[in-house]
Amino acid sequence: MSNAFSSPTPQFGTAEYAGPPENDHCQYCQQPIAGNYYRVNGAITCAACAESSPTELARDSHAAYTRALLYGIGAAVAGMVLYSTFEIVTGIIIGYVSIAVGWMVGKSMMKGSSGVGGRRYQVAAALLTYAAVSLAAVPVIIHYARGHQRHTQTEQQNLDDEQRQLESESGQSRSPRQQAPKMSAGAALGKLALFGLASPFLEVLGNPFGGLIGLVILFVGIRIAVRITAGRPAEVFGPFDSGVQAPN
Repeated sequence: MSNAFSSPTPQFGTAEYAGPPENDHCQYCQQPIAGNYYRVNGAITCAACAESSPTELARDSHAAYTRALLYGIGAAVAGMVLYSTFEIVTGIIIGYVSIAVGWMVGKSMMKGSSGVGGRRYQVAAALLTYAAVSLAAVPVIIHYARGHQRHTQTEQQNLDDEQRQLESESGQSRSPRQQAPKMSAGAALGKLALFGLASPFLEVLGNPFGGLIGLVILFVGIRIAVRITAGRPAEVFGPFDSGVQAPN
């Protein structure tokens, strides 16, 4: 009980769906559905939207790309937090998190674009996945740097106390210690960001075997994000009678 429109572009077919649609409105144009309905990539649609799905529903636009970027950036930040938090808490670096980050970025971008994909979506997904994984090194560095700084300050305080005690016993005073010039916060963050972006390749220099494995897994995660954001043609099934339960 399948029907195809005259246009050869839509991929119409037959599929079994149990029962009538969950609601009586098209999920694309939001208009009430009277009589027969269709399913486009699983979404309930009216006949007009099903017919125009290959050209209208999956049409790329600036708004769709912007939403995809926003969703992708959010997923990349979440992936970076996930990656760095796991390493800080456990002290273990697991490169397989890169695969999860790629999946998160790809799925989020497709959700933001309402299923629109293409070359520029793939490029953005690849860059966001790489940035999320590589920049996860920055929070880790800051965490360990703070711990080292507290330890250094404690040791320096002990040395200062001993020096003051010696000066008090000898009656001599020491010359004031020159303070090293401090780097601005912006410059420090910029250096950390550059180091983070290069960290997957720097890891190879410190640990060739583990670093190469990490790079391979990272590129697998990027490939997953690129594959997801390639988009897919609209698959149209129907028509179905909204008043009759589909056979199982």
